[in-house]
Amino acid sequence: MLKVKIVNKSGYPAPFYATPLSAGMDLKANLESPLTLAPLQRALVPTGLFIALPEGYEAQVRPRSGLAAKHGVTVLNTPGTIDADYRGEIKVILVNLSDTPFEIVPGERIAQMVVARHERVEWEEAEVLDETERGVGGFGSTGR
Repeated sequence: MLKVKIVNKSGYPAPFYATPLSAGMDLKANLESPLTLAPLQRALVPTGLFIALPEGYEAQVRPRSGLAAKHGVTVLNTPGTIDADYRGEIKVILVNLSDTPFEIVPGERIAQMVVARHERVEWEEAEVLDETERGVGGFGSTGR
């Protein structure tokens, strides 16, 4: 189990895994009062959480499928990336893509966060790349 330091100024429990096989942990809106997102409006929603990830890790902020499917509310820059050297408050850019206003209440689960290992690359200049079955086929080239 990876240990990550967290400062929680939200007044809510720290994020946790809802089930033993969950990949993400819900992030909650740390608001003093409800916030209404008009259709097509976006807002930067604070969580009250600050974390210190170890080198080689990132945290990805992703939409909650329930908010997206039921209300058309999603994370605008999905996935949002929290780098290991960032020490500021985690905030979530939400957007209302529906045609009706959506109210975010204090403590509402607004996004999920997945902590993942990542690699850094060193570019190796080349004149050509190795051939693959797919080749240069791009968007939609592997099926319907």
